[in-house]
Amino acid sequence: METAEFLSALETEGRLLAAAAEKAGTDADVPTCPRWRVGDLLRHTGAVHRWAAAFVAERHTGPRPLTEPAGPDGAELVAWYRDSHRLLVDTLAAASPDVECWAFLPAPSPLAFWTRRQAHETAVHRFDAESARGGEPAPFTPEFATDGIDELLRGFHARARSRVRTPGPRVLHVRTEDTGAVWTVRLSPEPPVTTRGASGEPDAELHGPAGELYLALWNRRPLPGVSGDQGLAALWREESGI
Repeated sequence: METAEFLSALETEGRLLAAAAEKAGTDADVPTCPRWRVGDLLRHTGAVHRWAAAFVAERHTGPRPLTEPAGPDGAELVAWYRDSHRLLVDTLAAASPDVECWAFLPAPSPLAFWTRRQAHETAVHRFDAESARGGEPAPFTPEFATDGIDELLRGFHARARSRVRTPGPRVLHVRTEDTGAVWTVRLSPEPPVTTRGASGEPDAELHGPAGELYLALWNRRPLPGVSGDQGLAALWREESGI
């Protein structure tokens, strides 16, 4: 996917998130994030939007702390979230393609990183807001969901902080049934090493439609399909939280 496509997805996902949060109310529980209410979700996601926008707008070249506001609440909080989302979208849309700033995952450019990362950040939390609202959630396109799986496996879980580890070498395949994407995840006492494509005989495979697998790998829904060693699926559920 191109940066412009991620920007369009970010625009749409943020609008859906705000609408779902407004309908649910800021005091509603978020079933997919058991310790959160909708107000917590809005404060977190809005703060992340402003944090991300500042890197691009102010060209910070090193990490900066993320701070979440204590208030407001209710309708004011929904409005604050909408302002945060608008600030992020407008900042990314106006940025030069060669802007230099800090990023924490490999990407073709910092702008490509932040646009992609914020699109997926917002998409997953939009689903959280819709879980609080109830009713049928908006679907993800298979291509967007496939990209999100790739970012999670080859980005987040390539970092030293990943807890998805096994005492000895194990091989996990992840496969989307609708887009045909496959990843090989090599597990060991070290951080996982993930490559695109099927390689080696897997000990287990996680599979399903891209949208369902995307949500499952972010621990928002049960895994749609597991073949082989069920223990590796359990390991993912227990240790993969970001």
